Amino acid sequence: MNDYKTNDQLRGICARGCGRQDKQLNTFDYMADVPGNNETTDLVEVQFKNTRKGYYHNDNHLPLEKGDIVAVEASPGHDIGVVTLTGSLVPLQMRKANLKGNTEIRRIYRIAKPVDLEKYEEAKAREHDTMIRSRQIANELGLDMKIGDVEYQGDGNKAIFYYIADARVDFRKLIKVLAEAFHVRIEMKQIGARQEAGRIGGIGPCGRELCCATWMKNFVSVSTNVARYQDISLNPQKLTGQCAKLKCCLNYEADTYIEAVKKLPSREIQLETKDSTYYYFKADALANQITYSTDKRLAANLVTITAERAFAVIQQNKNGEKPDRLDIAGNSEPTRPIDLVEQESLTRFDKNKKRKNKKKRTEGKKSANAAMQSTSNVPQENNGRHPNNDRPQKRGGNRGNNRRRDNNTGNEAPHA
Repeated sequence: MNDYKTNDQLRGICARGCGRQDKQLNTFDYMADVPGNNETTDLVEVQFKNTRKGYYHNDNHLPLEKGDIVAVEASPGHDIGVVTLTGSLVPLQMRKANLKGNTEIRRIYRIAKPVDLEKYEEAKAREHDTMIRSRQIANELGLDMKIGDVEYQGDGNKAIFYYIADARVDFRKLIKVLAEAFHVRIEMKQIGARQEAGRIGGIGPCGRELCCATWMKNFVSVSTNVARYQDISLNPQKLTGQCAKLKCCLNYEADTYIEAVKKLPSREIQLETKDSTYYYFKADALANQITYSTDKRLAANLVTITAERAFAVIQQNKNGEKPDRLDIAGNSEPTRPIDLVEQESLTRFDKNKKRKNKKKRTEGKKSANAAMQSTSNVPQENNGRHPNNDRPQKRGGNRGNNRRRDNNTGNEAPHA
């Protein structure tokens, strides 16, 4: 565990290979503790706004670590970024980024000074207003495009406009208007809907950050066949992500489901029994179970069996035999999956605590009663008192009893 410093301030205690948690596409440097790792190469990975990264030469041999803010070479001027990776893993990341051998690699100028950071903050403060104004200009020019994000260079001399368009857009006039409006050099970059969601970021329906904004670099096309293999209902509202495209996570378990589906019988095969004919209704590929119905289109008399049982019935039908029942145990109701969340209650610990308190009280009462019984069984001396009356009596406590006795016996005082 090491204390990292940025601008002479502690960044907090973290494992040496961990990156900044507020940066996207972090890379764990498992070679960070190897002696001489930073000396193996002078290449450094630098991250800018959101998911944009670049690779630079550390020609000046600056003692750079993760989290250092540096000024790097740009065209024109310089840019400000954060060091996210150093050492022997940088060439590996460059190969993953598909950088060609003839790609020009620029260099790092210096660690950012306070003056550089002031210019950087001033440039970043203009990004949102610039994006809103550029959208208005594109709409006025009648261009079928959407400007999703604007990124200013660290020195404020250049701005990158990220846009989305379904077809080719002639934005030569747009560049002239933007240059006159903002007095900076303009660069246009076309991105896809998934890249836009990664740049903006957000929270997915699973409750976690978007994959495209945290770790995902390469985007693969997702088809509806993947949802069919997993028996997911083709509901566009549930299948689409914040980018209005099919969710990338549909591909995560696709290979597992495809292999599991291959072990199940075909959906077109009907199962014949002595009672009726059963048609395929649905399947749980991972549980290796299939549900059949006596109706082709409706859920009627559903029976859930294993794939082995289905293959056995198919073989019997091929041999001209029909079993008495489709299921062996005679259970026509499909087995429901166990939901651990429904079984647990938020107040389960409170209830247990109350039961424990009740047990303690009952045990205390039992012990007190046992003690009273043991003391009552011990013979006591009769000192002019009733043996059971151990407590001292109150003064005048028997007056009311004596009066009741006189009234009950009918004794009257003698007349004079």
